[in-house]
Amino acid sequence: MIEFDHISKIIGTRTIVDDVSLRIERGQFCALVGPSGSGKSTSLRMVNRLIEPSEGTIRIDGEDIATQPAEALRRRLGYAIQSTGLFPHWTIADNVATVPRLLKWPESRVQARIDALLELVQLDTASRRKYPHQLSGGQQQRVGVARALAADPEILLMDEPFGALDPITRQALRQELGRIHKATGKTILFVTHDIDEALMLADRIAILRDGRLEQAGSPLDILTQPANRFVRDFIGGAELGLKLLAQHRVGDVLRRELKPDGEPVAAEMTLTEALSQMVLRGTDQLPVKSADGRLAGGIALADLVASR
Repeated sequence: MIEFDHISKIIGTRTIVDDVSLRIERGQFCALVGPSGSGKSTSLRMVNRLIEPSEGTIRIDGEDIATQPAEALRRRLGYAIQSTGLFPHWTIADNVATVPRLLKWPESRVQARIDALLELVQLDTASRRKYPHQLSGGQQQRVGVARALAADPEILLMDEPFGALDPITRQALRQELGRIHKATGKTILFVTHDIDEALMLADRIAILRDGRLEQAGSPLDILTQPANRFVRDFIGGAELGLKLLAQHRVGDVLRRELKPDGEPVAAEMTLTEALSQMVLRGTDQLPVKSADGRLAGGIALADLVASR
């Protein structure tokens, strides 16, 4: 769906992005991750031509984006940023409706889309009449996501959208974004400096350093086969075991014949969370419930060790 073909961006004597080639398939959630100055935001902004590459080609669905009018291209892409970029003098409804109205949708369709998106991002319909300053930071960020999705774009570009939020709100919005991705099947390109955020949300991760692509792959590939010392250190070598556990669910190692005592945990719980529960309960076994609440079996500490 998105292809970077030997992309470079040079400003003066500085190479901001250095010969990056990367493919993102339709429906994937790809996180661009790296330290400050690694070129991740510049790479994302070249996709909607807010920044033009110095060398190379970017294709969307096989088509060179340089051959398309920039305005028409941007209306095909959703774009959400850290500060939300909401118009302060417009209501929430008008903010969400920005691109559909530019595309001259019938007003009845616009209003139906506003209602559907507010429901998708879990904001009540009373929010449509409010102004951005009347919402919390987390609610404003939800509106930013709704606006980015308003014209049903093929691709959603997100540039550190949760970076300015407190940890609790940030965690809640991460979960919401994961739910929205599953519900819509959109191709998402997401910039973050937080490797844990990338591991939680993405099914493909691209790690950048000094403008160069160090490694791209699934979260499990990155964790189990880091390309070099930089990648290993960046993903947190000292906590690698816990990060690996977070890539698996309790249901992946469930033993139906095992029936420990205690309050059952959900099969969707990560193995990291299961390990935490074992420590808190002072046990090496946990009962597990299925989605309908019935006892499905159990897991043991040895199952966590074997999950790798």
